[in-house]
Amino acid sequence: MIRARPLAAAPDDPDWQLVAAARAGDEAAIRELVRRMNPRLFRIARGILPSDAEAEEAVQDAYLAAFTHLDSFRGEARFSTWISRIAINAARMQARRPRPDRDHAPVNDDLAASADVLAFPGAETAETDVARHQVRALLEETLARLPPELRLPFLLHEVEGQPVLAIAHDLGLNPITVRTRLFRARRQLRRALEVRLRGGFDAVFPFDGARCARMADRVIVALRGRP
Repeated sequence: MIRARPLAAAPDDPDWQLVAAARAGDEAAIRELVRRMNPRLFRIARGILPSDAEAEEAVQDAYLAAFTHLDSFRGEARFSTWISRIAINAARMQARRPRPDRDHAPVNDDLAASADVLAFPGAETAETDVARHQVRALLEETLARLPPELRLPFLLHEVEGQPVLAIAHDLGLNPITVRTRLFRARRQLRRALEVRLRGGFDAVFPFDGARCARMADRVIVALRGRP
């Protein structure tokens, strides 16, 4: 019988107590970890893959891989870093799979009514709400048109706040290459978005509300069916 590696207490990791509980089979802890990680992992996968549906599938694969091998996580890095690397690998594997001729069916976003999108000055009106959604749609559409080698570093740096060295380590790239790709991504986005959307990149590719809850449900059901 293979014993679980000991999990180091990591007070600087906000998730380590949940990870310890998840290792003991606590489904509530697993659900909370899924809820916390969903936005980051979905953006990572969406930075590699061309559609929401494929990104969501890759995220679910990443969760199943992580939670079925959680005994191998020792806490030497933050849990979010560890599972982010798994998500990158899952998305890359998904990208290599042959695609059917037909397009993927769109995924129902089911965004929460109170989802925090871009901050607009002034009173809240129906017009400003529509404007938020239009701006976010424009931003997402423009980002989606970037090639994956530019889109993923941009999302990791501008949305997730990861430093260049961390991105280079996770993607297996030279830091100079990461900086070059960030520069190219910004240059391609600047003309269309810089004036209108400065500071608004945290609104793109959201993964929350009922959509987030359904991911947790699917992960729990799949884990229950595994030894």
